[in-house]
Amino acid sequence: MDSRSIAAAIDRFERRALDRPDLRHSAVAIAVVEEAEGPAFLLTRRAATLRRHAGQWALPGGRIEPGETASEAARRELAEELGLHLPAEAELGALDDYASRSGFLITPVVFWAGSPGELTPDPGEVGEVHRVPLKLIDVEPRFISIPESDRPVIQLPLFGRFVHAPTGAILHQFREVVLHGRDTRVAHYEQPVFAWR
Repeated sequence: MDSRSIAAAIDRFERRALDRPDLRHSAVAIAVVEEAEGPAFLLTRRAATLRRHAGQWALPGGRIEPGETASEAARRELAEELGLHLPAEAELGALDDYASRSGFLITPVVFWAGSPGELTPDPGEVGEVHRVPLKLIDVEPRFISIPESDRPVIQLPLFGRFVHAPTGAILHQFREVVLHGRDTRVAHYEQPVFAWR
């Protein structure tokens, strides 16, 4: 799988934007990198010292500043969090918006990062950074019920643990769209209660 095949899969997909002016608009980056064993993407564990969502699995990203596009914000966050500077033409497309329980409307933007070399994570934001082979997310998620919601909570198996929404939902859609060519929607999947704040 290369940048052309990923871009073609996303281009074929009809992205759904959400109209939620009550939420703060943010963007995350699915940055695909070339590894010896095949393509991978960059996934972080948030620093343990952060006030919100400390230690959680996350895609690099953050709030969209006034005048920024989702792509510009995602590229800025990649540079700030991981020291990875990508040009505008690295963008391959975007997936569906996801409305988080913590008040953010998240736009996932997919990039081809090639062979970025050594990354320089910001220790104030990033506890760990992993280059995750795409084959590791080509798995069926687990769905559980919680008394606080009638929506299914998605849990994506990874590293012997589970990645929850929004990250787990976004990665599941990436898997469905890019690896299997399926127009799977994930905006209705719930987050665990600990991520609501």
